[in-house]
Amino acid sequence: MLKADRTVKILAHVTEAGSADVHALAELLGVSTATVRRDLQELHDQGLLHRTRGGAVTGTVNLELPLRHRHGKRQAEKRRIALAAERLVPEGAVVGLTGGTTTSELARVLAERGGVTIVTNAVNIAADLIVRPEIRLVVVGGIARSASYELVGPAAERMLSQYHLDVAFIGVDGLTASEGCTTHDEMEAHTDRAFLRSAARSVVLADSSKVGLVTFAAICPLTDIHDLVTDDGLTGAQEKAVTGCGVRVLRA
Repeated sequence: MLKADRTVKILAHVTEAGSADVHALAELLGVSTATVRRDLQELHDQGLLHRTRGGAVTGTVNLELPLRHRHGKRQAEKRRIALAAERLVPEGAVVGLTGGTTTSELARVLAERGGVTIVTNAVNIAADLIVRPEIRLVVVGGIARSASYELVGPAAERMLSQYHLDVAFIGVDGLTASEGCTTHDEMEAHTDRAFLRSAARSVVLADSSKVGLVTFAAICPLTDIHDLVTDDGLTGAQEKAVTGCGVRVLRA
């Protein structure tokens, strides 16, 4: 198993379980305990988890994992969500895309299709699309966030206020009927709201693991959203609560 794949699995396991034993991780990953200890120490040095005595690891993972560590998690669901979301984009539309793993997947789907203008504040999406002549690309500037590869802040918001988007797709870290859409970073939440203000139609892309969670910074109430595109993991009760706020739910 490649080191990058081990890192994703270790962080996912520790996040979900709260702690992990070196021997259990070695069995899970199919590698030696020495390899696991080296990986854990590197993650500890990066501030992504906390190493304890005896080689165990506690559940003090940062609230927000960097995008490079989130890539690959629930990838099949995100691909299906992106394919379903693409059907909401009219030919020739101006499309806003915030950062995130699911919006990045949608950017790839739209690039395969072509014939749209994409306005994004995500530098990874911009890097993927700049070599696509069939896509008109507009990159929103601002302060760089290393965790999400996004450019955020007042400069981004001023630039977005000059544009009119047919549809904006935003990624979220949490979504509930009572607290609406939330994310980990306050400045990112402000920029997300700027995308929504500029758009005729607002769509949230979120796999079902995000539904029911509330994170630090509020983006908007669900009444500001037209559609939620998610996967089949959404429960009936969750769907009823979301649709009760006037949001159409599309399951991928």
